[in-house]
Amino acid sequence: MAASSRGLSSTQFGLKPRRVDFSPLYHRSGLELRRRRRKFFDRDWRINCCCSDSVVPIRRSKNVEKAEEWRFDPKKSPRRARIQATPALPFASSQSRFVSKPEKFYPRCTPRSSGFQSRDTPPKRDTGIANEKDWGINLLSENVTESGINEDGSTWFRESGEDLGENGYRCRWARMGGKSHDGSSEWKETWWEKSDWTGYKELGVEKSGRNAEGDSWWETWQEVLHQDEWSNLARIERSAQKQAKSGTENAGWYEKWWEKYDAKGWTEKGAHKYGRLNEQSWWEKWGEHYDGRGSVLKWTDKWAETELGTKWGDKWEEKFFAGIGSRQGETWHVSPSGDRWSRTWGEEHFGNGKVHKYGNSTTGESWDIVVDEETYYEAEPHYGWADVVGNSSQLLSIEPQERPPGVYPSTDFGSSPPPPDDVPPDMPSPTPE
Repeated sequence: MAASSRGLSSTQFGLKPRRVDFSPLYHRSGLELRRRRRKFFDRDWRINCCCSDSVVPIRRSKNVEKAEEWRFDPKKSPRRARIQATPALPFASSQSRFVSKPEKFYPRCTPRSSGFQSRDTPPKRDTGIANEKDWGINLLSENVTESGINEDGSTWFRESGEDLGENGYRCRWARMGGKSHDGSSEWKETWWEKSDWTGYKELGVEKSGRNAEGDSWWETWQEVLHQDEWSNLARIERSAQKQAKSGTENAGWYEKWWEKYDAKGWTEKGAHKYGRLNEQSWWEKWGEHYDGRGSVLKWTDKWAETELGTKWGDKWEEKFFAGIGSRQGETWHVSPSGDRWSRTWGEEHFGNGKVHKYGNSTTGESWDIVVDEETYYEAEPHYGWADVVGNSSQLLSIEPQERPPGVYPSTDFGSSPPPPDDVPPDMPSPTPE
């Protein structure tokens, strides 16, 4: 959709006021999965069908990462900057340090004439929120209930249906799954689309599985179109949650991602992440907020700790509007004996080519200077309203129930439900310094 879509109102999407209703997300179906090189927590997979010579890589969504070192391009607008993550301290990388035993998927690829086949594909770390086309959601128009046994003894099922409710609520759904002949590995996947007479639309996926070694995973994905209760503007919200655990060691990871957009350029993005490998754990949180009128807030906070008591971390924040703003941050480290080191820094940008830079550390460092320097920052998101509308064609095409003449949707302007916990109940809560 062209950039002019930024000015679209909720009426152009056929929306009426309604409270947001979030529900779970995740899933897929089958061919034999063969591992190429990597371990369970960050694998590079190929789908290899023994009935065909083709090998097709699984698509992965674009990685979105936040930053702590600023890299400026003077050729760009003085209100835009590119941010790149370069940790000041050696943060443990769960991608490179998760090392579990090779996973052995039970072979499930059977002749083309056999029944439904496995789609057990663990999620990948740091892949953000996939676009709807990457999921390939295809809901059947009729209700289906079927199951079967493959030649290798593995079983499968598939079912679909439709649920109706008040206010024109309709949910079309499909569920599928399977397990190996001995039950040691299994997978489940659910797709759905929801709508009602207020113009609310939702597309979602939920996916989970486990293998014979006890490794387990789940993944959720959701895309929602609704009308903001107070501004009456159309809003699209996207979110994803992912988790994987090793069955052979104390290792696992969890991620929660979200993006929110409205038709006037207001945008909010963020992520919370957690990982653990035996004696070491790490966390990361970041957020971005654009008000659509030139004001921007960005922040990142990440830290790690070991069971011996060593802790370290780094965080920063920036606020800007009309070329005037500030940046500040801190890098810190705590030894097992409790000794703490830290360095704090800050910048004040006055919008006139002058920047006040200051900082100090616990080892006696300090600075306080004013320099001639241009100010660069991103006043608008690199992926905004026009982009999300253009990539949400399946969501926007959901058809609600036909509303009878004289029947009008009820509205609820009550407070939205509180957000779920950032970390699942079976994972430790973060403890930053």
